[in-house]
Amino acid sequence: MIEVKNLVKKYGDHLAVDNLSFTVEKGQILGFLGPNGAGKSTTMNIITGYISATEGSVVIDGHDIFDEPEEAKKRIGYLPELPPLYQDMTVREYLNFVADLKLVKRSEKSKMIHKIMGMAKITDVSERLIKQLSKGYKQRVGLAQAMVGFPDVLILDEPTVGLDPMQIIEIRDLIKKLSKEHTIILSSHILSEVSAICDTVMIINKGKLIVSDTPDNLSKHIGGSNGLHLLIKGTREKINEALSDIEDITKIEYETRTQDGTIKLTAYCNEDSDIREAVFYALCDAKCPILNMQSSNMSLEDIFLEVTQTRGKNKQAKAGVRKKFMPAKPEEETPLAGVAANTQNQENDNEEEN
Repeated sequence: MIEVKNLVKKYGDHLAVDNLSFTVEKGQILGFLGPNGAGKSTTMNIITGYISATEGSVVIDGHDIFDEPEEAKKRIGYLPELPPLYQDMTVREYLNFVADLKLVKRSEKSKMIHKIMGMAKITDVSERLIKQLSKGYKQRVGLAQAMVGFPDVLILDEPTVGLDPMQIIEIRDLIKKLSKEHTIILSSHILSEVSAICDTVMIINKGKLIVSDTPDNLSKHIGGSNGLHLLIKGTREKINEALSDIEDITKIEYETRTQDGTIKLTAYCNEDSDIREAVFYALCDAKCPILNMQSSNMSLEDIFLEVTQTRGKNKQAKAGVRKKFMPAKPEEETPLAGVAANTQNQENDNEEEN
């Protein structure tokens, strides 16, 4: 559905995007991560056709964003980090305006807008001026405008900024539902959010791809080994004897012995091994009850820090993970023009930039 090949964006001698390539299949949610200034917004602006690329190509459902901009943009809904809202319009007026820009058929417009407002939970503020809304409601209106026309691709830059915890859960659920019929690129600084809803996570730094994989596989690749936290009732000698017969265990680290006679430890194994069943039966035979067992794979926060804080170090990446960095220019802010992606005026603007 989305195919980015050898994408480069230069500002003078600076590289904002450095030979970036990736694909997103239909129905997938891609978590697009990176520190501030990594090139995320620049990349998303190029994918939407708002700014040109120095080199490379972007293909949306078979249409090149530079060669066939109108056809490609018809398939894109975009929520930039700063939602492109007209403050003096009511919510309903604004969504009608966006529908006109996207050339939604008049016979379908009213029903579509009613459905989208219900999905984004903004029906109760539909007649209020946008400038009177809270930041959270404005963010929802921005998400609603991206959904107008039900495009095949949704590109969402920080979609839950300004929302309270309940609203965040609602938007997460909405994004999951949308993925059944839409391909989604999601950028967020809330890493737990990305881990919870994304099928694939891609991390860039200085405009260059560092790593791309599923959240579970990232934990294995970056960590290099699996750990199993255990709380066991028994003696250290009996535990050692029981676990020594499990070949996949590479190391055991004892942490503490509690006052009630239980022992905390972590058993490590190779990244492709699962020792939980073997550990259970071994300790059961040794009459050492397991009171708690928990995997200790790295969190997405740990992975993010691991791969983005190794800049300048000549460190070999594990399992094919790339860690090469180039200088970059801070990302640009996205202007209001993102709403009118299908209008001829924006086509002309893009041609002038090229």
